[in-house]
Amino acid sequence: MNDRMTTPWGELALTRFPEDPRDRLRAWDASDEYLLRHLAEQQTPLSGTVVVVGDRWGALVTALAAHQPVQITDSCLTQEATRANLARHDVEPGSVRLLTTQDPPPGRIDVLLVRVPKSLALLEDQLLRLAPAVHEGTVVIGAGMVTEIHTSTLRLFERILGPTRTSLAEKKARLIFCTPQPSQARPANPWPYTYTLPDGIGAVSGRTVVNHAGVFCADRLDIGTRFFLGHLPQGKGAQRVVDLGCGNGVVGTAVALANPEAEVLFVDESFQAVASAEATYRANGVQGHAEFRVGDGLAGVPAGSVDLVLNNPPFHSHQATTDATAWRMFTGARRALRPGGELWVIGNRHLGYHVKLRRMFGNSQLVAGDPKFVVLRAVKR
Repeated sequence: MNDRMTTPWGELALTRFPEDPRDRLRAWDASDEYLLRHLAEQQTPLSGTVVVVGDRWGALVTALAAHQPVQITDSCLTQEATRANLARHDVEPGSVRLLTTQDPPPGRIDVLLVRVPKSLALLEDQLLRLAPAVHEGTVVIGAGMVTEIHTSTLRLFERILGPTRTSLAEKKARLIFCTPQPSQARPANPWPYTYTLPDGIGAVSGRTVVNHAGVFCADRLDIGTRFFLGHLPQGKGAQRVVDLGCGNGVVGTAVALANPEAEVLFVDESFQAVASAEATYRANGVQGHAEFRVGDGLAGVPAGSVDLVLNNPPFHSHQATTDATAWRMFTGARRALRPGGELWVIGNRHLGYHVKLRRMFGNSQLVAGDPKFVVLRAVKR
């Protein structure tokens, strides 16, 4: 959706990524506007190192591009949207430094702007990683919609950085103000988190799972994945398999353990997820060939080059509930599969993925189901 965000420095035309004229979701919200307005009203000095964490689609760094900010994000889609929005406003390449949550942060931070993420664990991890670069004079401001900021959010800022308070709400958005105290003791970073899987789940029984902060169900095996692991296809021999939206990589690792001849591609749009998948794979000493890729689904995978795609599609994009991601994943899978290749999907029963698969593939078979989940199989004809 094309839309214009009003900032103290003028209006910006911003889009999400991938750009879709049918998408009615904006690339910014009221908390972005509130934060930028506050910076201008308070005449916050922006001549030092400005770091923006969790910028959803590049709205904040596009507005602040003249100050050469550093963006830190977990999403490659955010990076692509940021590049597109910067180019749309004729910002010179390199004016904004794009880092991932896996990259070393800047050594000194003078202004730290944090869009509060959905995951409290990711916020904890990032604040702990950034804390050594914060000094007593650092301006620290968080931003989010009222529904995104909780008492636990404020406690994290206070526990890791220093005394914290909030603003009044405006247009259902709120700001967080934190006064850094670099001398205060900080907790050790608990991420990444490692646990051992229970028995009774096939090839990964008793195996190790490694989760970086922000990955879905980081401290345990979620019930949907557990159900999927109990009903994976039993392919043997040389196969090209994709764990699409791999998360911590336990599904792709299960395939690699059961079939050492398989070539497994782990792909996710999250840098944290792909790092988790690789750590899980390596921790289990799997013998085989694997590739780990941060990307927009199966974009870049040659058409007709894959035998099997395994997918647990998300149905949220930040705070919005949407089936757009699942639809794009299914479309990408159909393109990447060879004739006779198969897409296996785990999903909540109520989402009705079988309807989409029948429309796209011309077929959809129920492999297994329980009151909450279904495993579906679609074959490319």
